[in-house]
Amino acid sequence: MNDVIIIGSGCAGLTAAIYAGRANLKPIVIDGFEPGGQLSLTTMVENFPGFPDGILGPDLIENMRKQAERFGTEFKAGAIAEVDLSKRPFKIATAKDSFETRALIIASGASARMIGLDAERKLIGYGVSTCATCDGYFFRGKEIAVVGGGDTAMEEATFLSKFASRVNLVHRRSEFRASKIMVDRARANDKIRFLTPFAVDEISDVTKNGVENVTLRNTQTNETSILPVEGVFIAIGHEPNTKAFRGQLDMDENGYLITHDGSQTNVPGVFAAGDVQDHHYRQAVTAAGSGCMAAIDAEKFLGALKGV
Repeated sequence: MNDVIIIGSGCAGLTAAIYAGRANLKPIVIDGFEPGGQLSLTTMVENFPGFPDGILGPDLIENMRKQAERFGTEFKAGAIAEVDLSKRPFKIATAKDSFETRALIIASGASARMIGLDAERKLIGYGVSTCATCDGYFFRGKEIAVVGGGDTAMEEATFLSKFASRVNLVHRRSEFRASKIMVDRARANDKIRFLTPFAVDEISDVTKNGVENVTLRNTQTNETSILPVEGVFIAIGHEPNTKAFRGQLDMDENGYLITHDGSQTNVPGVFAAGDVQDHHYRQAVTAAGSGCMAAIDAEKFLGALKGV
């Protein structure tokens, strides 16, 4: 029987583990689908407090992991296959292991939706990004592309126009899912150029470990063209990793867990932290903060169970 199990090993999960470990709860962290979360796919992180010269995303995650281990956290590899939150103790199963726990912290994050190109994954952190707030600063004076047609794409294109010499907003349809006010705001920005209806068929150049251009295909005529850019921002949304909790925990229409009074879900003893419940900020520092909250909430919950 475990006091607390943490699902996810990104900023939220590891911060929760540090706090839970310091509270002598002997937490177990299950790594999940993407060990280290989205920071493990990032190069330089310059907006996490305490690192004036920046720090590589994987190094930041590794430091957090070592810190959690120092306070007694045990790590288990694997992704969640099945969860039963209908009764206590809660039951969690991966492909290889099964666990029982009095409290559960879900920090399984949200995975950025990708176009589906081989080059896309290989160039993440090397000119391809899924976070304008994180990486926009690195593209000062450069021409870039933003792929997407929703509010996120419009918001990111507008934000990136502060840095880039030109932002090419690429969308496969002529119509946009984005709200009219967001589209109008982007159209009014003279640094944003709309390219529709185009799909991105290729991102080059993997062999040079960087972005030099994208191949665009007109979705109506199938004609292709080359667009020289030095960065590509994928802004087609995120998918919260909450499939295992459907029908057991309250979620919004997009699948993000709904929390109240801090990190509490609708099931007492189950807490959520990080991008799995935050579709607005999605920053490393906010994820870490919510991981802290979840661990403190879990400690208080366990104390009440034990009459402490």
